[in-house]
Order: sequence, then structure tokens, then C-alpha cells
Amino acid sequence: MPNFWKSSGIHLLGRDRNGWLTVTPDFLRAYYTRPEIHPVKESCLAEHALFERLMAEPFAEVDEAEIAAIQDRDAAENYRLLLAFRDHLVRHGTVESAYAALFSSPTPLSIPPVFLDQLVHLIVHNMLRRIADPMRARAGELFFREQVVTTGDGQLMLADAEIVENWTKTGGFGGLGALLAESGTPMRGLSLDVLGEDNRDLYWERSDRFDTAIDFRFTEPALDAFARVVETWVAHFHGLRVRVQPQQSIRDERWSWHIGLDAEATRLLNALYEGKMLDEGALSRIIALFRLDFEERDDVVETMRGKPVWLGLAMGSDGKLRMKPQNLLTNLPLRRRN
Repeated sequence: MPNFWKSSGIHLLGRDRNGWLTVTPDFLRAYYTRPEIHPVKESCLAEHALFERLMAEPFAEVDEAEIAAIQDRDAAENYRLLLAFRDHLVRHGTVESAYAALFSSPTPLSIPPVFLDQLVHLIVHNMLRRIADPMRARAGELFFREQVVTTGDGQLMLADAEIVENWTKTGGFGGLGALLAESGTPMRGLSLDVLGEDNRDLYWERSDRFDTAIDFRFTEPALDAFARVVETWVAHFHGLRVRVQPQQSIRDERWSWHIGLDAEATRLLNALYEGKMLDEGALSRIIALFRLDFEERDDVVETMRGKPVWLGLAMGSDGKLRMKPQNLLTNLPLRRRN
């Protein structure tokens, strides 16, 4: 299988008999060496001592007195956040269980958004590690990386928001580009390779650059690839077989259940379900609709047997798509949860 997404850190993790990712000492060490945690020359002795102890014993218990002894208050708070996150991972045993628990606990742990995205990156990598379809891998990026949506001239293109923002600031020339932008020098336009049937394999060598775009129009391969990733996500977490198919509209007199895959889609689908009229501007923000059907009738609550679940993706008013894959954990009409 192609080797992709080295940046996820999946090579630092183990795997249990169910295929879920288990936490290892080396995985925790990678977090301890993050710039927010790694001591600098000016760090106090207490901070250096705690860092060295955790690098030697990544699972070591740390009491509040050790953290309070750190002179830099920001550094001390960073340790509190990271160690709470570490303990959450260890307590739940696997990355998948720890991620799911964030949305099911009555007292959920507050973690930095970047940590949440990193968990999803790992989970999607684990799910797709045996695939040979680069389009499916690129579609999987939507689960953990914000996208910029470009419409017009019959197009519906998705590109990585961070890449687009960096290019806008530097024109692709890094620090030099930033200086040129500050001086008012005109910058060259952004032109990303759009994955298609003729060039899809270029994705593998550039997967960690996140610098390819996809055409997300109805009937295009990227939309179907995303549907397959949603199927895999549901199977990975719930152990259930579902069929997900792109749709151009919701035509269902028995419309009973829907899930917005992001905050904007949730708002818009709720409004449509309630019979509210949306203006063209609001409707144009819906970029994709899907029909999800369960292969086994007994997997869902009785009132939903034989009925589909409608899914939607939408961009915000700023033209960005921010997917919330956790909605597929908490909002499906399941009779039981695995």
C-alpha cells in the first residue's frame, strides 16, 4: 500500500486486536517535545526537571506541586492541559475510545482544537491505511483539515484553508514572500493541482503537503470518495455497514432524520426540516447532500427502520468548510452503540 500522511504520527502508536490505536511511550514523547512544552534555555530548574522525568517515564504521575513549581505560568498551564489530555488517552486505552469519550462524557475534557484535529488525523489514517485510492485519502482530509470552497463558472473546488492562507500571505515564497507582501509587491496567484483521473497518483508523494484541490461537484469522483470515507468511519466506530450515496436534493416525504456534518449544515438542514424558506444565498452554502442507509434494519431505532438518514455539508459565510465528524458518533439513530 502507498505510504502517506507520515505527519499523522501513526507509526508511534500500537494497535489492539480490534484494530484501534493504542498509546505508546514514544507517542507521548512526541507531545512532550512540542514547542509549547519543550523547555528553552531560560526555563527554570523545575520545568527542566519535569520535562526530563516525563521523557524518561512518559506515563509518570505528576502532582500539582510539581507543576506549580514552574515559574513560567503559561508553561505551567500548558503542562496541566497536556497531562490532562495524556491521562484521558491512557484512561480510555485507545485513540478512538478517547476521541469518542470527548463527546459522550457528562463532564467532557476541554482540549485545544489542534489536539482534536490530530486525533481525527490519526483515526482517519488508521481507517484508510490499506486503501489504494488517492482520491479517498484526499477526501479524508475534510475530516481534520479546514477547506476553502471556491464556486463560480460551474465549479465547486475544495482546497486546504491553511495552504491557501499561507500562499495568500507569501505567494509561495515563505518569509521572502511575506516581506514582498508588506512592501506592496504584487504576488502571483495560487494555482493548485486538481486531482483527477489523469493525475490522481501525484497525491501520494505530496500527501503531507495538503496542497491538492478536489472538484466536489455532483457525479465527480471526490464526492463519491468522501461518501466511502463516511461509510468507513461509521463501520470503524460502530461496527455497522451503511451505504452512503451523494444526492442532488432531499426528496423524501417521510424525512425523519438528518445530520449536519458541520455547524452550518446543521443550521440549514434544521431550517429546511422545519419547513422554513431559505434565500438563495443560504441554499448556495450547501455544497453536498448524501443519503445514508443502514444495511441491517435492526441497527437503528424502530421508528427509523427502512428510512434514510440525510447528511449535509455546507460552507460558512466566510467560504470555509469546517467538518465535525463527531456528529457521526453522537447523532445517528442507533438502537445500540458499540
